[in-house]
Amino acid sequence: MIKLRDLEYLTAIDKHKHFGKAAQSCFVSQPTLSGQLMKLEEQLGLQLVERHRRNVMLTPAGEQLVKEARKVLQAAGQFESCAKALLDPFAGDLHLGLIPTLAPYLLPHIMANLNTALPNINFFLHENQTKVLLEQLDQGKLDVLILPYLAEMEKFESYQLFDEPLMLATPKNHPLAQKKNLSLADLHNEKILTLADGHCLKDQAMGYCFSAGAKEDNSFQATSLETLRHMVASGMGITLLPALAAQGNLASNTIHYGQFKAPVPVRGISLVIRPNYSRMECVRAIVASVRKSLSDIIT
Repeated sequence: MIKLRDLEYLTAIDKHKHFGKAAQSCFVSQPTLSGQLMKLEEQLGLQLVERHRRNVMLTPAGEQLVKEARKVLQAAGQFESCAKALLDPFAGDLHLGLIPTLAPYLLPHIMANLNTALPNINFFLHENQTKVLLEQLDQGKLDVLILPYLAEMEKFESYQLFDEPLMLATPKNHPLAQKKNLSLADLHNEKILTLADGHCLKDQAMGYCFSAGAKEDNSFQATSLETLRHMVASGMGITLLPALAAQGNLASNTIHYGQFKAPVPVRGISLVIRPNYSRMECVRAIVASVRKSLSDIIT
């Protein structure tokens, strides 16, 4: 059986073109390196090295096989790195999924602290709708999700991160913009602009609205919160927006953001993982970091 060490000797000869320098780079004696290469040649039935007094060079067969040797050594290195990452839950790649109505507003608040708390984790961020994210989590393509918790997530494990209030976004001249003690009951008979089907925020927001006697404005359905915001700014209607999405626009000259008095409509944001996920220490560190990042922003 061919040993990885013998392949290292072959690549060293190709690099240095000198037995002494090649042996030194591999931390072995020159006779050891030369002898092992001769054994490798015997095992393969091929001459790999042309030996001369002043220098050495690879034969055509050696030139071809040294390329394969490098591939094998690289794969072995990657295998070892992966094993080390498995031994250390705080190192390696981690694929994090978020929904479009959360990712652009949450990530700027949490990523700096996550990178500080977990410096050896390589975060890969994925944005998609809830159904797709859950499928990818179940298939092992994603490691962790951060999104509003829904009943359909019962087969997964979840950790509550924070409750995000929903705010009423209205044009500045809308009657509800002048309301000081805003309540859900004030939405009675109002038409509410919504996101398109497939966005869990639509179901959550309209659940509150329907319970208050509001109606869905079917004249337009948006595919993003930014579209909804622009619709409100142009005077086309009113909508509910999550607090993080509203936060950067509170000083708007065209939109008024109203805060509801208790009971405040919220969407509960959770971290979701597969059952028996192997990197629980890392998960706990993520949960703690996200909660800390938002402690002064959302109560």
